[in-house]
Amino acid sequence: MRRWGESAIVPSGRHQGLAAAPAGGCVPPLDGPGPGAGIGLIGGDGLIVQGPGRILVNREIGGRPVHPVDSPPTSEPPMSAPNDTRIMARTAPSSAPDRDDAYVRFEKVQKSYDGVALVIKDLNLHIAQGEFLTMLGPSGSGKTTCLMMLAGFEPATHGEIFLNGRPINHVAPHKRGIGMVFQDYALFPHMSVEENLLFPLQVRRMPRDEARRRVEKALEMVELPGFGGRRPAQLSGGQQQRVAVARALVFEPDLVLMDEPLGALDKQLREQMQYEIKHIHENLGVTVVYVTHDQGEALTMSDRIAVFDGGIIQQLSTPDELYERPRNSFVARFIGENNRLLGAVVEDFGDDVRVRVDGGDGLVRARKINVGGVGSRTTLSLRPERVTVNPPEGAVENTFSATTEELIYLGDHIRTRFTVCGHGDFIVKIPNSAVHGRLRRGETVRIGWNAEDCRALDPSD
Repeated sequence: MRRWGESAIVPSGRHQGLAAAPAGGCVPPLDGPGPGAGIGLIGGDGLIVQGPGRILVNREIGGRPVHPVDSPPTSEPPMSAPNDTRIMARTAPSSAPDRDDAYVRFEKVQKSYDGVALVIKDLNLHIAQGEFLTMLGPSGSGKTTCLMMLAGFEPATHGEIFLNGRPINHVAPHKRGIGMVFQDYALFPHMSVEENLLFPLQVRRMPRDEARRRVEKALEMVELPGFGGRRPAQLSGGQQQRVAVARALVFEPDLVLMDEPLGALDKQLREQMQYEIKHIHENLGVTVVYVTHDQGEALTMSDRIAVFDGGIIQQLSTPDELYERPRNSFVARFIGENNRLLGAVVEDFGDDVRVRVDGGDGLVRARKINVGGVGSRTTLSLRPERVTVNPPEGAVENTFSATTEELIYLGDHIRTRFTVCGHGDFIVKIPNSAVHGRLRRGETVRIGWNAEDCRALDPSD
């Protein structure tokens, strides 16, 4: 039996609170003096139980060793913004924040788990106060590692992370003033909804009346008034996720981190929750850093999106800029559906180039973005909705004969696959309207697009 003041690990069975606590596990009470202030959930497989002067995290998270983080017993108080006022009306940042104006800053941050390979490579990222920034990328791209370093669950190998102008590399996770929402909700199954929301307030020694007022306000914010007496098992998946969001916001944190919080929901509920989280963010104005591999989520909710690959930000832009003007072939391929034509530059007009497409006689005029001069290999990127079927004569700069191979009805549009310039995987989204006649499989038509809609990027072959 451990004494109060000693550090202990209580496994949580994939974020299910204390359900998997072993016999004899040291679980301090929520009320009263002493160790109750040292409890906090982490994103992984364990519960943090903090004794004075030390925090221990489950020794393995995702198969990787995690080292203890030392924190003196008389450490500084939780971080908060000076003269903190809640933002009731919010305007999204119109551009990237300056270094001095950034609320969250990663400065030359690197991360290695084995001392050899870098999973994060010289990251420099500035996030404005009140911004909703999404870290987007495939599995293993480094986005979750960045979030874990910001939360304090992973140490940075090199570089510094700042929150509101203050370095936090050596600040314990529970002292950073950060709320977090996990994919698996991380609700305590043995507590009611109200008790789950009271938990972070009791840890902070908030007066009972004020704590209950905040809980009621938080439940109204996520449209769950009257649900305070229910247990998590009595809620649907969407309701549990709303409670998790409310718990992350109830203590009015300076920053909220969300680690793929909608991944376990079905498609319809996931889309509904996207709008709800977006509206909550707009109403509160809290800074949000969101991690996902779902590009639809990122485009729907974000002020800016950082696209990760190989531990490097490939592009950091607003959703429309990212989709309409990708800067390299990886971003073009990863964000949205995309037609890719490989070829070589045969003419260079300065802003535009003419490209001979592989496997056919096609010559395509495209906007010169990330490609060399004549003779250089390139990948042409063209969005399916930018292609016109049977365009009027002279209306577009590029026209080709296309054979209809497949028609898929998707309600508002017909997803049509053509063979163009010898490529049988060319996709066009044809709006389902009276203006557009119905095509038949095997039918040959003319298709076309403008040079400004087709981007000549770095070669991906």
